[in-house]
Amino acid sequence: MKVGVIGIGIMGTSIARNLIAGGSSVAGYDIDESRLAALRQAGGEPLPSAAAVARACEIVLTSLPSAAALDDAVAGPRGLLSAARKGQLVAELSTLPIEVKERNRLALEAAGITLLDCPLSGTGAQAVTRDLAVFASGERAAFDRAAPVFAQFARVSHYLGAFGNGSRMKFVANLLVAIHNVATAEAMVLGIKAGLDPEMITKVIASGAGNSRVFELRAPLMAARRYEPPSMKIDVWQKDMAIIGSFAAGLGVATPLFAASAPVYNAAVGLDLGGKDTAAVCAVLERMAGLVRD
Repeated sequence: MKVGVIGIGIMGTSIARNLIAGGSSVAGYDIDESRLAALRQAGGEPLPSAAAVARACEIVLTSLPSAAALDDAVAGPRGLLSAARKGQLVAELSTLPIEVKERNRLALEAAGITLLDCPLSGTGAQAVTRDLAVFASGERAAFDRAAPVFAQFARVSHYLGAFGNGSRMKFVANLLVAIHNVATAEAMVLGIKAGLDPEMITKVIASGAGNSRVFELRAPLMAARRYEPPSMKIDVWQKDMAIIGSFAAGLGVATPLFAASAPVYNAAVGLDLGGKDTAAVCAVLERMAGLVRD
């Protein structure tokens, strides 16, 4: 089977590599020429547009950084609709407002193309090792058709029902990630300033009740102050947080802990850490605590 990947960034690159390793032929498109070159090096076929990917593949995955990017990939002059391949299946993997995905679902549906809402839970580092969860929603038959493809790049796929439920679940998951990441940094700074070895903190806390999946992923980076290459950039994470905040506000749900974490991420951007991994919030809290590490 030939699978298309539109958006070959941190996530898309690993997804494409794992699809190739799983036996799929992969064609892809990205606006960044260097990413297309990397896809070719990995054994994939770089193509000049989303339309070209649509013409070559029955199933297409989109992993994109913004609503504008999805709109262009679908309805732009060289988008999926310009190829108009009836019966095609598109799985949208990005974290974007539900109304944006719904708008594109309707546009594709009018052309006989099915769109699934399938955001991913996991970081770029987890994508490398296939440690991702797919939160899939939309037509059940389309999910069943896509499931073998998901299995090549994800640890598990959850079918969550009506279109949009995948994104709703992703917002819940990312709310927790935002809080756990800052909580991890806060705990690390407290322990280090108290004289504890950061690597020992990482090891001991991971074995006890204070552990979380986010702690397991981020505490080692904080201990080593290793924030590059990023598996999730703070700049991109800010986009996700804005979407979650708007979603919660629209439902009238108070999110005090999530709201309390936002200034830490904002401060990281102010300290020119926007391109670093989200674990770099630890550097913000170290600065606030007057902690200087050799």
